[in-house]
Amino acid sequence: MSHHDDPLAPAVHTARVWLRTIGDQLGTDDQAFVYRAVRAWLHAVRDQVEVATAAHLAAQLPELLRGAFYEGWVPARVPAQHNVTSFVSRFADEAGVSLDEAAALTGAVTKALSRLFSPGQLDGVFAVVPARLRELLSGVELDGTLGGAAADR
Repeated sequence: MSHHDDPLAPAVHTARVWLRTIGDQLGTDDQAFVYRAVRAWLHAVRDQVEVATAAHLAAQLPELLRGAFYEGWVPARVPAQHNVTSFVSRFADEAGVSLDEAAALTGAVTKALSRLFSPGQLDGVFAVVPARLRELLSGVELDGTLGGAAADR
């Protein structure tokens, strides 16, 4: 099957472009790692917001990443009431990184995604999450690791 005969080729191409862009921000060519980080970010953020906000966010994702976004989603259970520590823990587990790496990685993924989404898209998401979580997602340094979030434990 040639590229032109594959109806999924454009979706695969767009998803790869997004992953390469995010990988550049993260300083890695390891696409499996980048995918895990993006998927963890999408799931952790998705579960923090109302259904309508999640749907608006998902609508801007490439088709294949949109599928990852919705994987395992239970709309009746959102928004989840997580503190920063539980958010970082969930992200770390799903991304396969340490808690300290997760805190920094979360902000780096956000920064990369902010370049890919329409201007202001993430502002709408951040407007509805708690301030401390907004700081983490925005990449505000928390003393280089979990900083103040460690006090939540």
